[in-house]
Amino acid sequence: MALVTILDENKTLGESKAIAAYLETCGINYERWEPAHPVAADAPAEEILRAYASEIEELKVRGGYVTADVIDVGPETPGLEAMLAKFNREHWHDEDEVRFIISGRGLFHIHPQAGPIVAIEVEAGDLIRVPRGTRHWFNLCRDRRIRAIRLFQDMAGWTPHYTDSRAEEIFQPVCFGASGFPLHAGNEL
Repeated sequence: MALVTILDENKTLGESKAIAAYLETCGINYERWEPAHPVAADAPAEEILRAYASEIEELKVRGGYVTADVIDVGPETPGLEAMLAKFNREHWHDEDEVRFIISGRGLFHIHPQAGPIVAIEVEAGDLIRVPRGTRHWFNLCRDRRIRAIRLFQDMAGWTPHYTDSRAEEIFQPVCFGASGFPLHAGNEL
């Protein structure tokens, strides 16, 4: 299950209803899909898309998405550092960023127009929709591995528009520790 940390308040939420309610105030949609479909960790993308076909179709109808794929990132992914450098800078997109996590973990930082920056650690079973125009950035957790279903309204609309705010330089957690609070790879809060 996701963990949400409101960084300015040093507060962590770990219960799915509380997470969904809080993230809704930031314009972020969060759902927990349980139980997940039994798909092998190394299943081909086509098998994952077949297993989740009904959920994908429902999301397409709700959000006007036209296509879905599976992204599979791990320490052995060619060009991983360059890929992460693109994701880990504050940016926004012309369309929604929708991810259903199959395995692994990642960390979204959301920078709402009003309110504090929020860190959302996602893991298997978490569905997150970051609406178009929302400032955010993403990084992997310590194991540097994530597999997720992505949905798109138009692949061309997913181009990042960087803010050059450098907000991500203040908050650089690798992911959350046992205490539930971020472990920082750089500057302390």
